[in-house]
Amino acid sequence: MVARSIALFALAAVAEIGGAYLMWIGLKDGRGAWAVVAGGALLVAYGAIASLQSSNEFGRVLAAYGGVFIVGSLLWGTVFDGFRPGRFDLIGAAICLVGVGVIMYAPHD
Repeated sequence: MVARSIALFALAAVAEIGGAYLMWIGLKDGRGAWAVVAGGALLVAYGAIASLQSSNEFGRVLAAYGGVFIVGSLLWGTVFDGFRPGRFDLIGAAICLVGVGVIMYAPHD
């Protein structure tokens, strides 16, 4: 169950961050309508993927995904944009992942 949830978070991150990136390059870098349309499709896919989490609590899933989004954004920037996270970026990302674990996988009252 946890492995499936983590895989869904990773897939959602690729869809959302990839979609936003395609929108960014389509609109800001003038790469064309194809990038904007593809970005929009990925953003729609993100919403569908997020709904596949086993938790029925939208707020909990979206809050936890926020931490995944932070880490995924740093990774995306490193791979595709030449960004190099600093020590405090990495510490902050680790804190976010701890938060994801507590929000999603700790026992809830």
